[in-house]
Amino acid sequence: MLLSRRVEQLQLTLERWRWLPSAVMPAVVVNIPEFELRAYDENRELALRMHVIVGKSYRHKTPVFEDKLEFVIVRPWWNVPLSIQREEMVPELRAHPDYLQKNHLQAFDRANRPVAAPPQQLLEQLASGELRLRQQPGPDNSLGLLKFDFPNNYSVYMHGTPARQLFSQSRRDFSHGCIRLEDPESLAAWVLQHDPAWNRETLTAAMTGHRTIRIPVVPPVTVLVVYGTAFVEENGEARFYSDLYGYDRELRQALALSHP
Repeated sequence: MLLSRRVEQLQLTLERWRWLPSAVMPAVVVNIPEFELRAYDENRELALRMHVIVGKSYRHKTPVFEDKLEFVIVRPWWNVPLSIQREEMVPELRAHPDYLQKNHLQAFDRANRPVAAPPQQLLEQLASGELRLRQQPGPDNSLGLLKFDFPNNYSVYMHGTPARQLFSQSRRDFSHGCIRLEDPESLAAWVLQHDPAWNRETLTAAMTGHRTIRIPVVPPVTVLVVYGTAFVEENGEARFYSDLYGYDRELRQALALSHP
């Protein structure tokens, strides 16, 4: 029974691989069920590998797609998504009036101007979405000190995180859809390796500085976010993973109906 299941996982993963475009190298590949990122150089050789955290299996799935990594942002601001603001932060602010100050959050209006208002008025305007929240750059920022921007329809990106302890978990679906990186500094150095202005030393200096810096990735690097519950390592060893989002089950049913 287990052997037939493993064979099926290989078949379903190969079916998904068949749908993929021929990726232009170099490329960064994130495999969602594996919670793993791999970077491949121009010769399709493995250059970098690290653990990642992906979207929760309930309500916050990380999408499968292809895009181009265009910018590395050092010391990013975090513009809080409206759903997180309403569902998570407004209740926290009701319970803890100092929540914004403790978490380095500020309210701003539609003209992008910081706003100070009486507590009850501030709560009402944040709950309605009239005001929005953003988090100041720094080591406690939810994005960490590095953000990797590839503009897409899903508003998904890769970034660091101050919650380093989560990478020790075997199952790592903790995010709201974005991809958190175990070693963002190494990825930044790799994607910027052809830019003489940037290396590990200059990146470290910028990360410990005071400015937000937006660095173009030239040429842009392909990003593939894929879903495979089977993966064959570079040494030929096959590894298998849980069907985190239930996509194998859906694909199996579609193939059985001859509707791939």
